[in-house]
Amino acid sequence: MFIETEGTPNPATLKFLPGREVMGDRGTADFANADTAARSPLAARIFALPGVARVFLGSDFVTVTEDGENGWLGLRAQVLSAIMDHFVAGLPVLEGAGEDGEDDFDPADAEVVEQIKELLDTRVRPAVAGDGGDIVFRGFREGVVKLHLQGACSGCPSSRATLKHGVENMLKHYVPEVVAVEQVDA
Repeated sequence: MFIETEGTPNPATLKFLPGREVMGDRGTADFANADTAARSPLAARIFALPGVARVFLGSDFVTVTEDGENGWLGLRAQVLSAIMDHFVAGLPVLEGAGEDGEDDFDPADAEVVEQIKELLDTRVRPAVAGDGGDIVFRGFREGVVKLHLQGACSGCPSSRATLKHGVENMLKHYVPEVVAVEQVDA
């Protein structure tokens, strides 16, 4: 098994491409620490390595954020080995059902929310996935879109600028009801 590694805009995060489906069409899974990774044997295996701060599972990739203590020098090879061992063993990526957050919006805004989600799915999420992350709609109230950043985007130095200047401007252009975009945790 050959696993490619790519850098991301977040210097603390690397993107690992195992050449096979990770989450596929089941969405994404973001684990902010080892305690949240109980339902993922893959994430738990990666968190068992010293120096891992966050694990994100995408359709065909895994992004791992190091804790800033030792850098990627020794950790990169250990993560590669953990991912390879997991897939060679034929273990599941996730066990049980996911915990999807509820979208917070007024039912009267359902049409606007659908427009926002469509723009996010077609124009934003593919680009963000290319950088090893994801962006998830969490709500729309009084013109403010609430988005949750995952994977490499979480904690990335440029994520707030991208969110405000890129995503906010695009949404305001196509959906006049949008007045602002805010980042939320989960």
